[in-house]
Amino acid sequence: MEFIKKNTGLLFLILLGLFLTSGFLYNRFDLTSDKRYTLTDTTRKILEKVDEPMEVDVYLEGDFPADFKQLQSETLSILDEFKRINPHITYKLVDPIKEKISQDTLQGMGMSPSALKVEKEGISTQIILFPYATIKYKGYGHTVPLIVEQAGITAEEQMTRSVENLEYGFISAIDKLSNDHLKTVGILVNQKELNKLEMFSWVDRIIQSYNFGPIFPKDGQSLKLGDLPNMQKFDALVIAKPRKAFTDEEKITIDQYIMRGGKTLWAIDQVSADMDTLLNSSKILAYPYTLNLTDLLFSYGVRINSEVIKDIQNPAYINVQVGEIQGNAQNAKVPWVYFPLGFSLNNNPITKNINPVCFQFPSPIDTLDTPGVKKTILYQSSPYTSTQGVPSYILLEEAKVSDRDSINLNIYNKGPKIMAVLMEGKFTSAYKDRIESSEVQNFVPLSRSNKMIVISDGDIARNQVIKGQPLPLGFDYSTGVTYGNEEFLMNALDYLLDDNGLMSLRNRTIQMRLLNKQTLVMDRLYWQWFNLTIPIVFVMIIGLGIIFWRRKKFS
Repeated sequence: MEFIKKNTGLLFLILLGLFLTSGFLYNRFDLTSDKRYTLTDTTRKILEKVDEPMEVDVYLEGDFPADFKQLQSETLSILDEFKRINPHITYKLVDPIKEKISQDTLQGMGMSPSALKVEKEGISTQIILFPYATIKYKGYGHTVPLIVEQAGITAEEQMTRSVENLEYGFISAIDKLSNDHLKTVGILVNQKELNKLEMFSWVDRIIQSYNFGPIFPKDGQSLKLGDLPNMQKFDALVIAKPRKAFTDEEKITIDQYIMRGGKTLWAIDQVSADMDTLLNSSKILAYPYTLNLTDLLFSYGVRINSEVIKDIQNPAYINVQVGEIQGNAQNAKVPWVYFPLGFSLNNNPITKNINPVCFQFPSPIDTLDTPGVKKTILYQSSPYTSTQGVPSYILLEEAKVSDRDSINLNIYNKGPKIMAVLMEGKFTSAYKDRIESSEVQNFVPLSRSNKMIVISDGDIARNQVIKGQPLPLGFDYSTGVTYGNEEFLMNALDYLLDDNGLMSLRNRTIQMRLLNKQTLVMDRLYWQWFNLTIPIVFVMIIGLGIIFWRRKKFS
């Protein structure tokens, strides 16, 4: 006490200094086990590139359930961190109902409404939400979905995965908006690939994130080595369902594009089988395509076999006529073993947290032991798989079998078959030891570190077209089911073109500690009284303790 009396002025100055310093120094300690409030180094580097005002509008304000309040809280928390790192970033909450923003306006900004059923005190109501955020920067805008759309998961799982995806969703959009030069994606259009309408949905998604354009041969006939300089302007090349054989010069041109750093996404049909024709004729002859790509893909580490995969465990459903009553056709949704579904095998950022992907008449892929090339299986069929050689007939009657137990399961014992594979590493040219290499100026025999994805289904990128209007990729008009084809292909492109390690953010795992709703309902009265009485009892104990202490001290 004597020391405090003598140094009151000094202590005052120290306290004043600490108070003033606290206004300039700020730090947070993330004590959570999953480090949910710690941003990655990649995120910090991208945020530091923002050099002009960036406005973020979060359309998650209003009267909605606690789950969405939690999503709102997590969203604002991560935006607070963004703002702390870069003051150019500002945000605000927007209530589209109070602001009287029409649904047409919101949908024009890329927002789809979410209908939410809410039950409160026995009364069920439905509210419409637009769980999105928009980012505006330098005259450009980008819409970020805050909810992960994935079938077959509970509301709690959906909320957890949505929170896990927040950092990636925001930072990938900020990265694209803050880059002066977007990456460029090219699509080959000389091999009878999918046409404009059939690829409309995917292309529309691509142009929201990348520069996009077709790759035409100069002579209008076939690719030549003279087309290579133009091809190298594109960071990635998409080859979607070619049906015309590649010439040797086309192959060496593509090979040298890969050797010089070009990324490639192959969606290849090794077998000709068309579902539209089958629905009209009830019978088609499946036969192998002669694309002349076997040696090229073999040198990189894969081989697509001329067979068709049939999966009895995870088939998609198709809508077909199964009978007729008094002249009226009777349709039903039936499993179709030729359309196997792809489910995420692991936590690969390309396939994580998306709907199952629908493959149509895919062929099995063999992976080869290629030094310097790492292979990751993205999708494969179930263990209950069979393969059908070609040429052979495919009958629609196979889908109309009413008694699934009558199927001979001994046929479906070939084990999982690969349908999509990612390859990373240094690829060896298919023409390294061949005479054709001497005809190439500055021939490159070995690529630097590169990536490619091979999918054994060309229709994976084809959206349905109804009455001349393209539907969203992955949406099946006849069954009303939406598959994850579009998200898978966009994630595949993002991964191929990711130089910053952004895609690793999709692997982030957060443990949401949610309350047990059933217990809350059953023990509601108990917890209400507990929360009401405990603070009062606690204050009374402290008060009685003080009274007792004072009486003992001054008695």
